[in-house]
Amino acid sequence: MAPDDLHVFSQLSTANISQRITIAYTGAFGVLKHRLKQIFESVESLPDEESESPAFRVHERLTVKYESEKHISLHWRSDPVSDMVSDSVLALVLNISHEIPKVVVESEEATKTEEENNKKAEKVIPALLACDCQCIT
Repeated sequence: MAPDDLHVFSQLSTANISQRITIAYTGAFGVLKHRLKQIFESVESLPDEESESPAFRVHERLTVKYESEKHISLHWRSDPVSDMVSDSVLALVLNISHEIPKVVVESEEATKTEEENNKKAEKVIPALLACDCQCIT
């Protein structure tokens, strides 16, 4: 039975539920869009309307809107597939928020480690070359 026929054959009625969640996000909106394009096949920018903030649609089911410098919002009609898409987008946003500080820390540690390796190489390579030269002569 189709959902539209439900009221004909029973006393039940159907309703559409629109959901919205606002998430704290301080990263660049373009970075979020790029990361979503890596995961989802369909990420389309929505046309800019007057006084509307930037937004895009994911899988033609979920709208991601840039609300302010500190928040984005997700809007979707409730159904099993749209709920899964919204859950995955939410997880991605939260992971991006947590990854940003780690990337900075890791890059600083990587720079220190690289500098230490270069210093060690500067000491070891001449010693190895000197050893080879002494053995040959």
